[in-house]
Amino acid sequence: MTDAAHPADVVVIGAGQAGLAAGYYLRRASVDFVILDAQQASGGAWQHAWPSLRLFSPAQYSSLPGRMMPVPADGGHPDAAHVVAYLADYEQRYRLPVVRPATVRAVRRAGPRLAVDSSAGTWHARIVVSATGTWWRPYVPHCPGIGDFRGEQLHTAGYRGSGDFRDRRVLVVGGGNSAAQILAELSQVAQTTWATLRPPRLLPDEIDGRALFDLATRRHQAAQAGQNAEGIGDLGDIVAVASVREARDRGALKSEPMFSRITPDGVAWADGSTAAFDVIVWCTGFRPALSHLAPLRLRGPGGTIPTDGTRALAEPRLHLLGYGDWTGPASATLIGAGRTARKLAAEVIAQL
Repeated sequence: MTDAAHPADVVVIGAGQAGLAAGYYLRRASVDFVILDAQQASGGAWQHAWPSLRLFSPAQYSSLPGRMMPVPADGGHPDAAHVVAYLADYEQRYRLPVVRPATVRAVRRAGPRLAVDSSAGTWHARIVVSATGTWWRPYVPHCPGIGDFRGEQLHTAGYRGSGDFRDRRVLVVGGGNSAAQILAELSQVAQTTWATLRPPRLLPDEIDGRALFDLATRRHQAAQAGQNAEGIGDLGDIVAVASVREARDRGALKSEPMFSRITPDGVAWADGSTAAFDVIVWCTGFRPALSHLAPLRLRGPGGTIPTDGTRALAEPRLHLLGYGDWTGPASATLIGAGRTARKLAAEVIAQL
């Protein structure tokens, strides 16, 4: 298989929500493009999430461009399987040119084009859109004694449900939405403790992803104008989906301060108190999955790539979509990815 066999105006890396949204607009503009996806099936990272995970917003506010997400049978916020089915339908409905499995190993400069080396061959593109997300880079902070713990440790990315934790002593670490949802589930079958850097704050029950997206957009616009604006953290940290509200109402969401070190049998706090645990669940977030871009040498402080909107400042043939607010307001969410993809596609078309 030769490099010359795979030319394309645009190569999109990743067929999750961000990659599919980009594909929608590129298809509508009749651009010559291909989407390379490392997964065996449609659905992006959602197919690897724990089954009970719920979106922050109702289906009608969690949709990609052109196709409304159907409302779940229970009328509640969609779960992970519902999102997978929606993304698979979306990909087929718009006949998006996805090649899978195609794991992209590297993006490198090759004269006037960028070469995209993958397990399915090499594509030469005029423009590359990286939309690999963050799920593949789970983050666990360094903590003294972490290697000495004799129990089980896992990250959000490895959590699959409460079945394996019945009657065990479980420490959930992290003050975000994933921690709250996992704690709510585990607290029904296990002896749970919640450790957070600061006391967690639930958003008012009526606040969900719609309001969060609007806040993120206003904050982004204000930052571009050199102004300050209210942020999500000004309202609270955690969206009160049904399972979290239920756990709150039965008193299961009480948190403890962050421990100072891990012991072979559990953790210890700065005041000398200790507790024993069988399992530590790290709900401590993710980092952008950008290793395939290493040959371009674009990373700046903090591990991100400096951009103007979605376009890399030091390599204008590269766009980044879906990694967080630094690549578009709330672009790591379904609704945010779709809105950012529209602007990205307009710029890509202008470049072509």
